[in-house]
Amino acid sequence: MAEEYADKMARKTDAELHHYVTGRAQYRDDAVLAALDELARRGQPHPEDYQVRPELEAVVQAQVAQAAEVRQLAERQTEVAAAPDSPVLYSPVTIAMFSMFFSFLAGGILLAINMFRLKEGRKGLAVVMFMLGLMLASSYALQWLMQTYALGLRTQLVSVAINLVAVLAYLLFFWPRYVGARPYVSRPWLSALLVCMALIGLYMWALPHLLPLAK
Repeated sequence: MAEEYADKMARKTDAELHHYVTGRAQYRDDAVLAALDELARRGQPHPEDYQVRPELEAVVQAQVAQAAEVRQLAERQTEVAAAPDSPVLYSPVTIAMFSMFFSFLAGGILLAINMFRLKEGRKGLAVVMFMLGLMLASSYALQWLMQTYALGLRTQLVSVAINLVAVLAYLLFFWPRYVGARPYVSRPWLSALLVCMALIGLYMWALPHLLPLAK
């Protein structure tokens, strides 16, 4: 950075160069170092050169390194900005949370939405087929367990286990194969949460009306 001031210092008088050194608190470190270099070139080194120079060189080197880091960071940011936009997807954590708190159907729907956003319709349909198959299998399994062992309230534990199996399938099978390591932006989950809550509320409201019809 001191090289930037070389031409400027070459046009200064000796007195002005000495003033850069004695009043160095007012000037940039690289400018003072350039003044010392010019005085040494003229054969009139400043008396404090040997004391001041090491400190100034260390500071200027640190400034050069910091400026290089800033440039590299700016270049990386420019490259990212110039690259195509990353897809906005529901994250694996969101999919797992919705699967466990609501149902594996909720998590599977979020995963299927990801596939369609990636324009992978076949993969999205594969996720939907998995959900339907697991739903049918779990329904028959719960009915069989209730009839055979009269589990009662313990069927809730079975439902949790089914959701856990679905989460493992989503995170360990579908996500690595269908999404992989591609960069993405995590999609906000509040709207999905509101939809799930609305559907649960609608179900709870409609259930008393549907029970008499079922009888």
